[in-house]
Amino acid sequence: MDQRFDVVIVGGGMVGAALACALAESDLSIALLEREYPQAFSPEQPHDLRVSALSLASENLLRHLGAWEGIQSRRLCPYRRMRVWEADDHRAATEFDSEGIGQPYLGHIVENRLVQLALLERAQQMSGIDLICPARVDSIDYSPGASVVTLEGGREIVGRLLVAADGGNSRVRDAAGIGVHKWDYDQYALVASVETGYEQQDITWQQFTPTGPLAFLPLDGPNASLVWYNTPNEARRLMDLPETAFMSELIATFPERLGRIDRLVERGFFPLRRQHAQHYCAEGVVLAGDAAHMIHPLAGQGVNIGFLDVAVLAEELLDAHCAGEAIDSLATLKRYEKRRRRHNLLMMQTMDAFYRVFSNDAAPLKLLRNLGLGAAEKLPFAKKRVMQFAMGLEGDLPALAR
Repeated sequence: MDQRFDVVIVGGGMVGAALACALAESDLSIALLEREYPQAFSPEQPHDLRVSALSLASENLLRHLGAWEGIQSRRLCPYRRMRVWEADDHRAATEFDSEGIGQPYLGHIVENRLVQLALLERAQQMSGIDLICPARVDSIDYSPGASVVTLEGGREIVGRLLVAADGGNSRVRDAAGIGVHKWDYDQYALVASVETGYEQQDITWQQFTPTGPLAFLPLDGPNASLVWYNTPNEARRLMDLPETAFMSELIATFPERLGRIDRLVERGFFPLRRQHAQHYCAEGVVLAGDAAHMIHPLAGQGVNIGFLDVAVLAEELLDAHCAGEAIDSLATLKRYEKRRRRHNLLMMQTMDAFYRVFSNDAAPLKLLRNLGLGAAEKLPFAKKRVMQFAMGLEGDLPALAR
């Protein structure tokens, strides 16, 4: 026996779960397939390695979906200030403060698992969503209007519209024959979760070095997430070091403003890749989040543009459904692609430019970025635009993100 749904979302991570919640107030039948349920939360747990800097636009979306309370009731850290500077020239620096645009904060640092937990809780409360978890996909047969997802054990899920929210290595995208443009950056991100000698901080910062930035993301209490961008070989060497030796290099490399590190909780690393789907949709299938695009994490915008995908896609699908149009038609899905692809491409190109300019020790580029950072500090209008960009408040926002 198969089960038939109007919308089958493969991937119940942050993006997939948010889309299910955004569609649930309609009379559409929705299946949300997730490989495994995230670990339950308790306050005593150490912080996860994977965290995101959620913009105000993402917060607005999560509030609309009723998931923000589930995040706040666990843990999160608001940040009010953001500072960037050149490693060997403190005059080449600028600091952004949310007071400059009349906001209480620029965003929040939140563990990815806690965002997913809050969204899945909301999905389970909504009658229009059938959460199928654990759901281990055996095969996907893409067929416009009646795609079949077969799970291990033989259960078949049939969807009029198939949504790829299954990440950068999307099986849905591959089944639909949608290609990608991709290349690897010659750079890894080494992430370390630490306890520091400071109380909870309200600033996130990046110090630029020739091999890539050193970044500090505050977490609740005396905790922080450190990101050390480096060459692949150096990142592997650092990961292989015993903890004491790694801590010594961390302390010697990161700037004094980091303060005392009391404990290394966990460390990990991953390669950085740019990837962009050649199309966001075909008849009966649509891509969202990492399945559609992966960008350099330098400015922490990956999940934020994924949430904007959700807000726009939900808006287009619900508008089409209310107007009596087919939600799986190419015409409906192309409207979503038109609204999101250009914005995402611009974000990717901006991050590429940052990567090339700020991960380079060439004298002309170094002079250029030093001048730029120094000038930005003296230009209130430019600083305001950067803050609005970081908060996701630029451009024509969909209703769910306002």
